[in-house]
Amino acid sequence: MNVPSSHHGHLSPLISLQLQLEKHKGEILGVVVVESGWGSILPTVILANMMNGGPAARSGKLSIGDQIMSINGTSLVGLPLATCQGIIKGLKNQTQVKLNIVSCPPVTTVLIKRPDLKYQLGFSVQNGIICSLMRGGIAERGGVRVGHRIIEINGQSVVATAHEKIVQALSNSVGEIHMKTMPAAMFRLLTGQETPLYI
Repeated sequence: MNVPSSHHGHLSPLISLQLQLEKHKGEILGVVVVESGWGSILPTVILANMMNGGPAARSGKLSIGDQIMSINGTSLVGLPLATCQGIIKGLKNQTQVKLNIVSCPPVTTVLIKRPDLKYQLGFSVQNGIICSLMRGGIAERGGVRVGHRIIEINGQSVVATAHEKIVQALSNSVGEIHMKTMPAAMFRLLTGQETPLYI
């Protein structure tokens, strides 16, 4: 797969790891997966939560944020979330699960280079969540992803910041705008706004 190095120079190369987990027959894997968000390099599901004492957590090999490329030889890349969840649920009677993952921190670091205010940022935000992205715009080139929650702008947390203030901060920013984002569904799980449904 060809990843343009120019805009993603700050990202480490994608290294996929092969992992094998052991579990009991009839036991669920004990994970919550979410979509990686449109605009991510690899459209595949991300591990958002693990059940205490479940096979995924027991293994000690997985981390929140990991992208799951394949399970028992079935590729999950490009598949809808519900299909991926179905494949994971289908592992209930297996005792060994082979996973191919790309280890990623749960937080995506974004760098938007905006020479001056004439340039549109090229994305829209609703309640802190990026809801649309202009193709070819400076935001897309900087790694902004649809469906991600903005958690930090230029080192300042915006987790508890009102929508208007976030928009204002972004629209007045020029030069290098550093943002940290994470999939909105993962943010809701980590902040206890959503009860995890493990599969």
